Amino acid sequence: MVKDMKDKRIVFMGTPTFAVPVLKSLIENYNVVLVVSQPDREKDRKGNILMTPTKEVALENNIPVYQPLKIKEEYQTILDYKPDIIITCAYGQIIPDIILDYPKYGCINVHGSLLPKLRGGAPIHHAIINGDKETGITIMYMASKMDAGDIISQKSLKIEENDNLDYIYNKMSVLGSELLIDTLPSIFNKTNSRIKQDESLVTFGFNIRKEEEKIDFDKSSTDIHNRIRGLSSIPGAYAMLDNKRVKIYESFITDKVSNKEPGTIIDINKDGMYVATKDRIIKITDLKIEGKKRYKIQDFINGVKKGDYINKKLI
Repeated sequence: MVKDMKDKRIVFMGTPTFAVPVLKSLIENYNVVLVVSQPDREKDRKGNILMTPTKEVALENNIPVYQPLKIKEEYQTILDYKPDIIITCAYGQIIPDIILDYPKYGCINVHGSLLPKLRGGAPIHHAIINGDKETGITIMYMASKMDAGDIISQKSLKIEENDNLDYIYNKMSVLGSELLIDTLPSIFNKTNSRIKQDESLVTFGFNIRKEEEKIDFDKSSTDIHNRIRGLSSIPGAYAMLDNKRVKIYESFITDKVSNKEPGTIIDINKDGMYVATKDRIIKITDLKIEGKKRYKIQDFINGVKKGDYINKKLI
């Protein structure tokens, strides 16, 4: 048993809200000496630059924050903190070998998929878009090659038919924090598993490209529904209507079919906007038309005329 394992010096590297539960759990249970995050870039509606979520948590707990623009060139500060272990979760930059090789207990990553499936920066988005029935968290050793390190522990999570990105993202962030805290003692005691990834089973979940956000109504209702929920609410799937972008955040697959062209709006009422696809009709219940607010369908129909939409086509 390693003595004083809770006194081990931990440098945490992570940026978005997904990393916040992991960071909070580490602060509650261990000695976090530095938080490294991406630079502050997000802005509020007034144009004010916002702190990254992990930076905000760090400062609330009087932990120093380091935000290098290019970690490959600006790494010395991290080494100066003499970490016993470095833990990353959705940091957002490739970490150079000089950092990976430094800590006594290695560099550990909390990754949002069941590796070797869905390596990359958007594994949760892609799991839902692909229609996967489960996903999960992997605690792994970091390696030079992206998400290719040895697996230490894993825990799975079911994806139900109508679960969206927001729901699974939040569930996974908590799951990651719990699994990490359960796993760390074995890492410090050097009793943990170390399982090589099977390269023949590798798939990828790279960051979502702009073109992947657009809905193709010539696809099946299942494909469309999966894309909508896999991108809801950030960045949001969209289609065009009257040269305006329509973001669609929630949909359901119905048992109804239509002989109208895919993308045609069949009906709109308090239950939803009904749109033809390649096979079954989907029901849209949460949307935002360019220049307007985001609305649940019940509020949306209060300010529109059905005739302005029925038989028009989403493209």
